[in-house]
Amino acid sequence: MTGASGFVGGRLVERAQEAGHETFGIGRRQLDRDDYASVDLGRVDLGDPTGLPELPWQPDAVIHCAARATPYAPRKAYDRDNVTATRTVVEWCRRLGNPRLVHVSSSSVLYRDGDQLDLTEESPVGPTFANDYARTKAESEAVVREYDGSWVVARPRAVFGPGDTVLFPRIIAAAKAGRVPRLTGRAEPAVGDLIYVDNLAAYLIELAARPELGGVYHLTNAEPVEIQAMLLEVIDRLGLQPPTREVSLTTAMRAATVLERAWRLLHLPGEPPITPYGVGVLSWSKTFVPDKMLRDLGKPQVSVAEGVDRFVAWQRERL
Repeated sequence: MTGASGFVGGRLVERAQEAGHETFGIGRRQLDRDDYASVDLGRVDLGDPTGLPELPWQPDAVIHCAARATPYAPRKAYDRDNVTATRTVVEWCRRLGNPRLVHVSSSSVLYRDGDQLDLTEESPVGPTFANDYARTKAESEAVVREYDGSWVVARPRAVFGPGDTVLFPRIIAAAKAGRVPRLTGRAEPAVGDLIYVDNLAAYLIELAARPELGGVYHLTNAEPVEIQAMLLEVIDRLGLQPPTREVSLTTAMRAATVLERAWRLLHLPGEPPITPYGVGVLSWSKTFVPDKMLRDLGKPQVSVAEGVDRFVAWQRERL
């Protein structure tokens, strides 16, 4: 599997190890072999098509988790890490005898400004996208569809849990700095689906093991929550100062747009404090019909509430 040094890929390696699967994991960073004693590991740059190794055995499946998943980065970085890297993995699979390919994409390929309720696997993708991450994940799906072997595309929605590097950590850092406002301007609270990382890992292993399952799968916890209420609960349970400043959705979106443009035009380092995509995550409802997932893969093993408990316990150790 690729992306073994990342949040999702790392947990997937652990689950594969626990299940006794013979596994080869590659990642952008060096992995600690003490943590994965029974797993073969490699440090590989998927942007270099010549960098992937030959394997001593033919795999039954390849799970491609590696991606540039941050909310803000140079466009070339997204193209390289999401599209070029996927082409590299597809070519690698062809060299390996066309094993089953499980491609981890993103539900963001469907996102538009505004609420989107009851999205399905048949909902239209493009032609415009919320950001370069979504655009390049859609392009990576097109690459996978040209693969000669068995393939399936998984679109998880808002992955969270211990080890999270994208969703909650940015909110917590902003809360510590007093930069989390209460967003106003909606008649009703925004609701959205999420998926706990262990549920996602279990679903990906199931998809890898069942070549009769194909096409696209939306993967969620199948229990939409009020996004701001959930984040405020986490902030409170971690003993952080709750936000008192109120900002309208319109004002927040305008400020985020200006900041992101300034970062790009001036080539400023790091990420802007807020991005339009980030404001949209907190402000717009995004829900998914889970029927295909539940029918073929079963119910999630860990509820959102239990997942939040586990994340809070893990995060408290790091505050």
